[in-house]
Amino acid sequence: MAGQANIQAFLRFLSQDAKVPLMVAMSKIKELQSNQLGSCFFSIEALASSNVSTLQPIFSDEKMSKQILAAAKRSNKKRDSAGGSSASQSSPAKRRKTSQSEPLTAAELESSLSLPAIHSDEQDLSTLVLHTNRAPLVLAFAVSLLPYTLPQQPLSSRLSLAQAVVSMNSRSKAVSLGLESGKTAEEQGYGQGQPKVKVMGREITVLKRWAYLETLKDPPDQDPLKQVKQKDPEGADKGDFPQDVSHDASLPALWGLDLEALRTSNGPQPVGASLNAHGLPIYSPQSARAYLLKSFPSASEPDLSQSEKPSPRKPKASALLEEKERNLACLLGALDLLYSSWAPFLSTEELDRRAWSWYVHVRPEVQSGVAGWGGKGRVALADILSLRRKD
Repeated sequence: MAGQANIQAFLRFLSQDAKVPLMVAMSKIKELQSNQLGSCFFSIEALASSNVSTLQPIFSDEKMSKQILAAAKRSNKKRDSAGGSSASQSSPAKRRKTSQSEPLTAAELESSLSLPAIHSDEQDLSTLVLHTNRAPLVLAFAVSLLPYTLPQQPLSSRLSLAQAVVSMNSRSKAVSLGLESGKTAEEQGYGQGQPKVKVMGREITVLKRWAYLETLKDPPDQDPLKQVKQKDPEGADKGDFPQDVSHDASLPALWGLDLEALRTSNGPQPVGASLNAHGLPIYSPQSARAYLLKSFPSASEPDLSQSEKPSPRKPKASALLEEKERNLACLLGALDLLYSSWAPFLSTEELDRRAWSWYVHVRPEVQSGVAGWGGKGRVALADILSLRRKD
């Protein structure tokens, strides 16, 4: 594990401190492993004591080699400077606590991200109306879609990818309203060469989590419709749907890579971003889960006159949290009923494409323009159920 940790730290150093393009940095890790220099150069201290002539055969560019060497020396100098002062100030108890902290196992991570069990009683769903804004509804649509379009992905990946959709959609909306300007990180070349998957029509740059699925005792079901016979779309032959790599069942587990956070990695990170084991910013599944759990209170009764309304009583925080969790279970249940009704009859690409139009059909009404930014409205689960395929 120590060797793997060194590789991860070195990859972070190359892509952030030395400003080496992400794909170049990742390719050089493999070259270092194939060379017998790996055990030496996965140490930044050893790299700092090297020279350009030793590095140039690996990185094939004198300027880049000088850039990496200079960054290694700066990093080493900062570490030496900080180490002297912090060592004298940190207590033995604090050092023991730090050394004992360990990352969650794959199974523990997936368990910690569990969502409420979906509630699929149509009678209950048809009468429930939520009061929410658009972003968490996009998140719920995407999280519920992914078991059908990328069934091999664990919950942590689905939450990360869905949060990426929300972030990209929010930025596009902000630009259209004039709240943000300038090129996106992707337009500036960040993430170039990285694989992508499509979720609700959005191309999401991803980071592969090699061997993660193998560490799970109970990996995700590869086919959420295994009890349902897959049928060809009406009037279409299977050959009409080209195999998209974004829906390749052989894909490993994925993280949504936060390119905006990568661009600003030397400054404050955007809300919702966290660092993965490689030191690269990803869309945090924990943030996505927390957003879902807090975003779906029940809508108030709209038809009562002011005199008929009971005196407002603020619910207890615990009761409100329970209500939101129950409502989330119902929303996820309604969305699952929607997707499962169409999935046997559509390709994964077509199901992904239609998901966005279904969201647009039921999203809450808000004021137009900047005034509606972040605004909330009513979402009736009956409207979601009405979108199901009619037999």
